[in-house]
Amino acid sequence: MNFEAVKSIYRFEMARTRRTLVQSVVSPVISTSLYFIVFGAAIGSRVQEVEGVPYGAFIAPGLIMLTLLNQCISNGSFGIYFPKFTGTIYEILSSPISMTEILLGYVGAAATKGLIVGAIILATASLFVDITIAHPVMMVLFFVLTAVSFSLFGFMIGIWAKDFEQLNLIPMLVVPPLVFLGGSFYSIDMLPPFWQTVSHFNPVLYLVSGFRWSFYEIADVDPMVSLAMVVVFLVACLSITAFIFRTGYKLKN
Repeated sequence: MNFEAVKSIYRFEMARTRRTLVQSVVSPVISTSLYFIVFGAAIGSRVQEVEGVPYGAFIAPGLIMLTLLNQCISNGSFGIYFPKFTGTIYEILSSPISMTEILLGYVGAAATKGLIVGAIILATASLFVDITIAHPVMMVLFFVLTAVSFSLFGFMIGIWAKDFEQLNLIPMLVVPPLVFLGGSFYSIDMLPPFWQTVSHFNPVLYLVSGFRWSFYEIADVDPMVSLAMVVVFLVACLSITAFIFRTGYKLKN
């Protein structure tokens, strides 16, 4: 394992965050604050509690997960797309660096940036509502697995995208609806039976449900099932990424 190569890619990607501090950190914090202000005023005044948890505290895990997914996908996709766009990807591919080392550098940096912003959002949320973490180990486990999984997912998007329009297609048009319809701001028990069934086909439901359980011990899905779904998604992303590297799909042609 060439740790110097991994460290170089990792440090280069992390340095980009410092250059775009407003976009990377300040913007998500402001957006989360607005969510609490708007939803707390508009919905919180009408829905006092959900399963015994104050509404503002109930939506906090969903907001954290929303930010985490967006940040990991965005960082993971742009990190590998930009070298493709500028042509420097060929220097990386021709250097004595294995595909595993490239993946560790780019995905590790994307996941780290997502976790940092997620932790900042958690701190921001605690300023608005009282947050209790009943299972800190499970919370960290869901946090880290989700960050790594969706950084990998973003990495695949960055390889697949041929222009900036495709790069933003899935993060802008697919992920937000899945998050909003995945129980981030409500319990699926509030939905009619048909829509409850449909919701179980939404992968984000398992992320939000398991993450919320680690806070308040309430969940729409069994937390072990949620954890298993996160692991399945991670394995699927790893398998697809291995196929991409093995075949050179959109990297060597």
